[in-house]
Amino acid sequence: MPTAASNFERPVAAPSHMTRPSTPARTLNNSIQTKRPRTASHPSTQLLDNHAPAAGKPAALIVFLENIGHIHGVNLPHWAMTAIDWLTEEYAKTLLRRLGAYRRYHRVLILEDADATAPNLTGALVEVSATHTVDQLLLVHGQERCLLGYKGQELVDAAAFDQLLARYVEDSSLLDLRMVYGVNCYGASLASTWLALGAQAVNGSHAVNWLPEPSLSLFLRKWLNGAPFSEAVTSSAHRASAIGRLLWRDQSDGSEHPNIAGSRQIVYGRRDVTVTSPTDKARTARITPVRKVSETAHRQRASSGQIPTSD
Repeated sequence: MPTAASNFERPVAAPSHMTRPSTPARTLNNSIQTKRPRTASHPSTQLLDNHAPAAGKPAALIVFLENIGHIHGVNLPHWAMTAIDWLTEEYAKTLLRRLGAYRRYHRVLILEDADATAPNLTGALVEVSATHTVDQLLLVHGQERCLLGYKGQELVDAAAFDQLLARYVEDSSLLDLRMVYGVNCYGASLASTWLALGAQAVNGSHAVNWLPEPSLSLFLRKWLNGAPFSEAVTSSAHRASAIGRLLWRDQSDGSEHPNIAGSRQIVYGRRDVTVTSPTDKARTARITPVRKVSETAHRQRASSGQIPTSD
């Protein structure tokens, strides 16, 4: 990402009937555009073209970012939640800067705080896919088949995903998704949804994820330097779990501590997708109706591979 002098691009507003009157989405006309860095280090030698996949379409990164300040099972005062929310979100943006996301992507769009809503996310996926191949980072909390947006009150749930999928079934050119990396709890419950929406590679934990960091920084370091998605996910998860075991020891019967077991990551889809891989629209066009999303994703996993991490 760029130097400290840069700011972040804000999302294009969703249609007015989809937004909350009390917190209207910011538009490109009333927000600061992303600026390219004045200076930047040279791209990794592994990445001959740091913006475009092999097919020539530029790559974009959409970051869905809302921490809330919540820690699972801990009742914190409001001031502590506010502090955690701010610190963790600023830390995530600093990681993107330091690890080179702005040098790897032609466009970076961050949906943060009041912008972290279902209409903004689905709208951004459609808008950016029109001109770019899209990667996603889901840096939010989660529930079963649900992402928690602004203040934990804005939900990206089955209703939002099914509406988007219905549009995608009608027109497979609507989305051009490549990878979806998430640290959200129960991320595996959304894997079938992302695959049905055309994503080539997805990860997710099957329960509460206690290891969002250092998993995120380790993943980004690998991914942005050209490692295949499965390698970046499994390597980061393995190292994060090793650190987690210093705090949560294996149980007396030899089984993993529940916090380690719940944080285990699973990779769905193509193992070899990289930051320079083109998408395959011929594959994503073959999607069945909305009511068969789970069946579609199951067949995709069976054919393309589903890999639990080897921690």
